[in-house]
Amino acid sequence: MKTKILTTICTLMIPIPWTILYLRSFAWALESPAAEITISCYCIFMIFSGLFTILSYFRGKVQNTLMKLCLVINGLYAMGGVTLFAMMILPKL
Repeated sequence: MKTKILTTICTLMIPIPWTILYLRSFAWALESPAAEITISCYCIFMIFSGLFTILSYFRGKVQNTLMKLCLVINGLYAMGGVTLFAMMILPKL
């Protein structure tokens, strides 16, 4: 049961970062404070989903085929989130 729940959670985390494409189609989402907050929230979610999947895979011993796919995708999301977050913070230093 634990395996199915963790796999489902990690699978549901995969399409969520793509919803930023829909949000960015609105004019208010392109203005400075809203854009920075939105991108920061998505970066934090992507990093969280990557860490959650890594912990579920290694500590939770959930190692099925779908979880391996989730591990790769959410791991890439986490690396992208760290990169985007660094790109936002480093110019301000």
